[in-house]
Amino acid sequence: MASAADLSPGLPPVALYVHVPFCVSLCPYCDFVVYPGAAARGAGSRIAAFVDALLTEVHLRADLADARFTHRQPLASVYLGGGTPSLLPRSALAEILSTVRERFGIAAGAEVTLEVNPGPTERGDLVAAATAGVTRVSFGAQSFSASELRRLGRRHRPEDIAEAVAAARHAAIGSVNLDLLYDVPGQTEASWAGSLQAALALAPDHLSLYALTLDDPAAEGLAGPTGDHLPTPPGARRWRERARRDQDEDRAATQYQHATDRLAADGWHGYEISNWARPGHESRHNLAYWRRLPYEAVGPGAHAFDGATRRWNAARLDAYVAALAGGRLPPGDREEVDPATAEAETVILALRTSDGVDAAAVDVPRFRDAVAWALAGGLASRDPDDRVRLTTTGRLLSNALFARLL
Repeated sequence: MASAADLSPGLPPVALYVHVPFCVSLCPYCDFVVYPGAAARGAGSRIAAFVDALLTEVHLRADLADARFTHRQPLASVYLGGGTPSLLPRSALAEILSTVRERFGIAAGAEVTLEVNPGPTERGDLVAAATAGVTRVSFGAQSFSASELRRLGRRHRPEDIAEAVAAARHAAIGSVNLDLLYDVPGQTEASWAGSLQAALALAPDHLSLYALTLDDPAAEGLAGPTGDHLPTPPGARRWRERARRDQDEDRAATQYQHATDRLAADGWHGYEISNWARPGHESRHNLAYWRRLPYEAVGPGAHAFDGATRRWNAARLDAYVAALAGGRLPPGDREEVDPATAEAETVILALRTSDGVDAAAVDVPRFRDAVAWALAGGLASRDPDDRVRLTTTGRLLSNALFARLL
């Protein structure tokens, strides 16, 4: 049954995130909601029960949207993330997208992204994915160094990445992204440059380059019964403690600067702090987040936003499946976003992108000192079009600026 909070005013979603929480194994740095091993494969697989629950949640969320909004436009983007969504059986992926299309609508020409592991036993059937409606794939490449992949706990080999990209092209999937990690334990500036060069040689359409972050969700209070994270396993916690000792801020900055210069020289558009694209291949789904547009979300740990309220599902799979098997929405929580926080978020998210923010929007008392500090320190520039944008230095030190803006 819908609560008053479920029916509170807001905006209809323009995008949908679908979280698929299964992996063959758990990488020690990963903080996403993941159930590895037997839950993902074999006689003990929980995928079928999860898919049934997920489809029920899609129906329930659509019912709520129908009750809240007289007019809704079809979704402009759908993103299946994880976990490893490419582990889904062909029939399950097709049924999920068919149900989303039936209940929410998917606009003509919409972006439909599938996250994929590059290994031959994990990348799934990309031809079937394209037939189901997938238009974009995002491969978790992470590195082209075999030793770095082993250190990160990845199961694939460097050569698997090339095979996976070729499979996506064969399937006529129109946009291909590669994720890469820098500031990895044991990584050198030379090996990072080699991974970037190897990625470019595969002619992807989009690159996401992330500094390896090693957080502790439990210490941050995010792993409780209604939390959106799972506790970090003891082995992964020990791995992170060792890995942190091998990270280096100066090396990470040099690696980021190398990527920025190399990609700019090749004509790539660095449209967000961690994301570069060929023209027309910017991630429309992620741009919805950065533009603070409303989006729906389903699956354990998934977050939704309607312009005024954030809502998230709890991470625990048992509770998720049990609730939906009983026809109830899964456990989770929500928070209202007050006007001051909304204003700061709008500025911060805009500054993450190459569009920046209108100078007039930050020429107000609460932001003026922080922006002046950034301009004076070379973290930002005020450009001839009267917009404030982060410099490369500013992108590296963005958290310091964002803390001041909050």
